[in-house]
Amino acid sequence: MIIIPARLQSTRFPRKMLTDILGIPMIVRSALRAKEADEVCVATDSQEIIEVCQKHKIEAVMTSPSHSSGTDRCAEASRILGLNEGEIIINMQGDEPFLESEILLSLKKMMSEKSCFMGTCIKSISSAEAEDPNLVKVILDKDNHALYFSRSLIPYNRDGGEVEYFGHLGIYAFSNASLQEYCTLPKSPLEEIEKLEQLRALYHQKSIATLLVQTQSIGIDTLEDKERAIKLFS
Repeated sequence: MIIIPARLQSTRFPRKMLTDILGIPMIVRSALRAKEADEVCVATDSQEIIEVCQKHKIEAVMTSPSHSSGTDRCAEASRILGLNEGEIIINMQGDEPFLESEILLSLKKMMSEKSCFMGTCIKSISSAEAEDPNLVKVILDKDNHALYFSRSLIPYNRDGGEVEYFGHLGIYAFSNASLQEYCTLPKSPLEEIEKLEQLRALYHQKSIATLLVQTQSIGIDTLEDKERAIKLFS
């Protein structure tokens, strides 16, 4: 099951979930892309988003407006849907209307084969891209589990030699049991500082497996991102 948390409030791009992406609202285009890989449900606190999804025959459930993260919203949606503990749930962002469905299928496959608390996707990025604080970086251990995520440049290249940098894609996968457990964990100082919710899992010593993928998708956080994505994919 793919659950897409969606709300209308956005500091950098207000009402972006309903912005037009090649003729249909972004949340609908993201959900249709996700449906190529699995069953999909949109989890929202907006009646307007519910109605848009219904119009386009996308399943949607109403969740609490008090959630501080998309993961919390996904956890409530999974309870509303009555999913079993072993169900693999992918939390896909609603601002990824061009994410390749093959990535979602590969992430689901990894979660069925690996023993980990949660999984996510990463991509190789250039040193110039790694300087961008809007692109989250990740460093890995020998088993390709995440050691840390940051908006800062990590690792720091002290000697100026060759370094491989990895960028994080905001897609998470859990078993439903792990998802519910995650939402009971106390928030960590690190996630509050970096504003990265996945740091809660690492702070509490939970393993995050990573899947290295190739993608041309552009997450749409700003109007400039939208214009760049439409230019690329139209």
